[in-house]
Amino acid sequence: MRNRGIGRARMFFGGFLLVAAAITWGTAALLNPMGDESAAGIEGVRETVVTLIRNTAIGTLMLSALAGWLLFPARRPRAPWRDRALLAVIGLLVAGSIYQLIWLQTSVVN
Repeated sequence: MRNRGIGRARMFFGGFLLVAAAITWGTAALLNPMGDESAAGIEGVRETVVTLIRNTAIGTLMLSALAGWLLFPARRPRAPWRDRALLAVIGLLVAGSIYQLIWLQTSVVN
């Protein structure tokens, strides 16, 4: 008798966390702290948006790492197309988050 419930639970929860990471990444990607310079009081709002983007990028990295750990157990099923698709999505989320952090550091914060 084999208990496959743990594996299925890991796959479900890992997929759930991957969707949460994608939503978090999309939220930060849609924000732009480089708005119209002529608007009064833009500096206070820009600082808040930069903080939000930084925190969501870090949160996306953590959610992606946890989802990757849950979605890739020690015993691998024989479905390399699924693994490659998951790696591509996780890689896109991680690369986008790292780009956001670098972009914030070089162009907005300075």
